[in-house]
Amino acid sequence: MLDGSCLCGQIHFKVSGTPQGTSVCHCNQCRKMSGFAWSSAYVPQDQISITGPVHWFSASPKARRGICPTCGSFLFWQGTDEDTLSFALGAIDGPTGLHLSKHIFTADKGDYYDIADRLPQKP
Repeated sequence: MLDGSCLCGQIHFKVSGTPQGTSVCHCNQCRKMSGFAWSSAYVPQDQISITGPVHWFSASPKARRGICPTCGSFLFWQGTDEDTLSFALGAIDGPTGLHLSKHIFTADKGDYYDIADRLPQKP
């Protein structure tokens, strides 16, 4: 089980299942929301429980993002009509035991950094 929270502690979540994938997203929206790139893992929605005042924000019709309305932590991402929910790896309290598997939307990455970890990159 993984436990996570936002920076101010108003939102807590528990992941009961084994994450099905991990990635770093370099798309423009994730870069603007996080200030760099967003690392996440995902599970079926029924394997994560969330307490606290999550504000859901849709930057496009394709997905919604869950953020803390107090501290602004970008915690969750969910594609429209998907039954999985991605959660921020940086919000996990303590070690995750996970390893990144890929980078996505690398064609949109910022010009101020390189991706040098040799993981697969999806443009």
